[in-house]
Amino acid sequence: MSRIGKNPVTIPSGVTVDVKGNNVTVKGKLGELSQEIGDISAVVEGDTITLDRPSEGKAHKAQHGLYRALLANMVQGVSEGFTKELELVGVGYRASNQGQKLDLALGFSHNIVIDLAPEIKVETISEKGKNPIIKLSSFDKQLVGEVAAKIRSFRKPEPYKGKGIKFVGEELRRKAGKSA
Repeated sequence: MSRIGKNPVTIPSGVTVDVKGNNVTVKGKLGELSQEIGDISAVVEGDTITLDRPSEGKAHKAQHGLYRALLANMVQGVSEGFTKELELVGVGYRASNQGQKLDLALGFSHNIVIDLAPEIKVETISEKGKNPIIKLSSFDKQLVGEVAAKIRSFRKPEPYKGKGIKFVGEELRRKAGKSA
């Protein structure tokens, strides 16, 4: 069932992996991440990590693939990092940042100010004639996705005009307006 779990995770140069019991710690140039892997056992051989499950039970098969994917994301995160870009579509929608504070003007009576975690680097791009873009980057894939989803939840794109906060490259399902 778990073909993903059987694939070994390759460790690039500059990344170290420590396995202590059922806790795996990955260190790289961008940061350090750790994950508890439950019943699954991890073995580091040279420049690969392989995961083994204790039984062929359904729960162990599911965890096998899950933890392999999480470890692969950790290794990629500490070596390359992850980025998500959000686009603000709408008249008067603006974004600006000062350090770890993100200030969003989304048509509400007050601006929304978000304090971001120190692990996340935020950048706002505002060019004349184009929609503002928020660029989030970090070594933790889960954290970047969570923060991006939180920002998007303030103004989800609506289906008629497409106004709102959307991911760059996201295809929106558009609806026709009232027919006369």
